[in-house]
Amino acid sequence: CTMTKDEIIASLMDQLKDANARITALTDRVNELLARLTALTGLVAEQTSVITSLEKEAGKKEMELQKSNNKLKGVSKLLEKESEQQVEKPQLTDEEKKVLDEARSIRRKARGNNGAKRDIHEECEVEYKDVYPDDPSFDKLKAHPLEKMKEDGTPDYQFCTRYVYVPGHFKKVIYRLHRFTQDGKVFEPKTPPAVFMNSNYTSSFVAGLLQLRYMYAMPVERIIHYFEDQGFNLKKPTAGFLLGRAAETLENFYKAIRKAVLSDDYIASDETYFKILVPEKNSKGKGVKKGYFWVIVGQKSGLLYVVYRDGSRAGDVIYDELHGYHGTMHSDAASFYRKIQGDDFPNITRIACLQHIKRKFIDCMDAEPEAKEMVKLINKLYHEEHKHKIGENSWTVEDNFSWRQQYAPAILAEIKDKLDEILKKPNLLPGSELSEAASYFNNEWEAVVDIFKRGDTALDNNLVERMNRYFSMSRRSSLFFGSHKGAERAAVLYTLALSAKMNHLNIFEYLTDILDKTAQWQPNAPLENYRNLLPDRWQPSTKD
Repeated sequence: CTMTKDEIIASLMDQLKDANARITALTDRVNELLARLTALTGLVAEQTSVITSLEKEAGKKEMELQKSNNKLKGVSKLLEKESEQQVEKPQLTDEEKKVLDEARSIRRKARGNNGAKRDIHEECEVEYKDVYPDDPSFDKLKAHPLEKMKEDGTPDYQFCTRYVYVPGHFKKVIYRLHRFTQDGKVFEPKTPPAVFMNSNYTSSFVAGLLQLRYMYAMPVERIIHYFEDQGFNLKKPTAGFLLGRAAETLENFYKAIRKAVLSDDYIASDETYFKILVPEKNSKGKGVKKGYFWVIVGQKSGLLYVVYRDGSRAGDVIYDELHGYHGTMHSDAASFYRKIQGDDFPNITRIACLQHIKRKFIDCMDAEPEAKEMVKLINKLYHEEHKHKIGENSWTVEDNFSWRQQYAPAILAEIKDKLDEILKKPNLLPGSELSEAASYFNNEWEAVVDIFKRGDTALDNNLVERMNRYFSMSRRSSLFFGSHKGAERAAVLYTLALSAKMNHLNIFEYLTDILDKTAQWQPNAPLENYRNLLPDRWQPSTKD
């Protein structure tokens, strides 16, 4: 080696300076990439690409540091301890370390969740727990924390999140009632109110029972077993008593909802069935029959009520409900609904359900090309209708009516031509699926045209059918109601539960609150007192 020791050291120091300059440039590059990462937070794919670039740059920087370290080790060997002067390994600044740590943390999170954005579940109750090292040699009193203080004065902890499920929790609350005498007078505290007289159960207990029964379709026996699994033994007669008293307590809510729905100038109706145990034996020797529930929805208020009259499906049930009603009614083409189009109900305009019509053509479109064409034409109405939605982008009912006047006439004329063509086919067999579908549509034609004479009507009756699914869910699990009385009780409770569902309420919170608010009301309280507590107007109680 022709270089002197000092020259070698000077040369290496120059190399270190160059390495530090490159590190500084790389750090600037990392900061630039992080700025881009922040701007592209919502774009996960691009974020992953940027983070990959960050890691590559960080890897290059680490390689440069490793090379510098290797050169220093070589110098140490060359000098063979001839000098006590030591060349220190270049150190990253705190800011540089923070940038690298954040980049690696983001990358780990993205990789650990397959690149998907993590749900932070802000709705959850939060509990903080401190976790300390479990090494036997660790002494908390001697150790110094690594966390630095943030600008707001709180420690900059490293966090780890886990989500915990806590099963249903029951509490037995025992109140100590303290009584006093003072100046010859006895002072006694008020007994905490009960939702039902002579009952120890609170509104929250009753609301939970109702929610499981009428929203989640759990039969009473299954609810009892579920409660047992959570550590509470509820007897079946007690559960039946609570459900019965709840129906009685909520009877005025039921009446108020009925009044509100029939004040709506646009309603919809459908019926669904349930098996009912009855004393009379049927042809199979069983004491069971189909009992029908009639579901009537106020389309504007979002309220719903259920009618049950000894399980009858006779038209008189719905006619009695609609006596004196003025407005538009949506329904399928059952004979008792079609009668509403007649002179007996001059103040009601019945409109048809396009989905019922379309389903009949769908059933035969694989074998009948005309049926497939008809489905496409009906879908054209839906396509145009879905281009706008009332309430979005300042779109009003009047706007929607004007839009319907533009797009509907031409499509309806095309549909009518196709319908007439099918009905006039010389080889159309009476009783065939296509013939029945076309005849059904033809009988409903005026009721279809009437859909487009308002701006706020739906094209189908699907809303009511979605609500009927809660009955079908219960049919599969509960099998039957024990009596007509039990079915009447169910009509009241389904009315409250489904009305709350239609208004996107937490049903448990809603029922708990209204039971508490009305616990002391007299049974003859005016229905107007209940109006602001119905699901479309209800406001939850504020908590202290």
